[in-house]
Amino acid sequence: GCSGGGGAAVGGQVGYRYQMANWVFGVEAQGDWANFKGTNRNLILPNVSDRSRTNGFGLFTGQVGYAFDNILGYIKGGAAVVGDRYDTFTTNTNVMLDRANTTRWGGTIGAGLEYGFAPNWSVGVEYDHIFLGNKNLNFVNAAGAPAMTHRIKQDVDIGLVRLNYKFGPGFGMMR
Repeated sequence: GCSGGGGAAVGGQVGYRYQMANWVFGVEAQGDWANFKGTNRNLILPNVSDRSRTNGFGLFTGQVGYAFDNILGYIKGGAAVVGDRYDTFTTNTNVMLDRANTTRWGGTIGAGLEYGFAPNWSVGVEYDHIFLGNKNLNFVNAAGAPAMTHRIKQDVDIGLVRLNYKFGPGFGMMR
């Protein structure tokens, strides 16, 4: 199996936040195109490699945070969806032996910190962990015929840098 993959993502989010005193509550939907991939040699066949790729992900979360002046710290949790592709190929010639594509649903938790640097603008950092668990996937060969079934376990860790624009009146983090 594959482990320790990496890559980059770009996307956006839309949400709503409500502030009561210093407490901030919100909901958010986020979607990103991604290019996360990892490749490992097959443990059974040394001349074969396995590759996993995450092509995109979406997060649908609730948030609870605490604002101090123009700094907001928050935690979040909810549902996640991930688009994946898995390939098995020969290590020497890079010929694809079989593949599987899937959309997987799971849960997510995360935490972040935002800084309001101008009216309606903030920048932040966020960490998210996506729990996808185990799933049996049917792989097909290059001709599209069934090849085998693999049990895939997957979790995704994501570090994000965010630039946000808040629509509506007010200044500060969420007012």
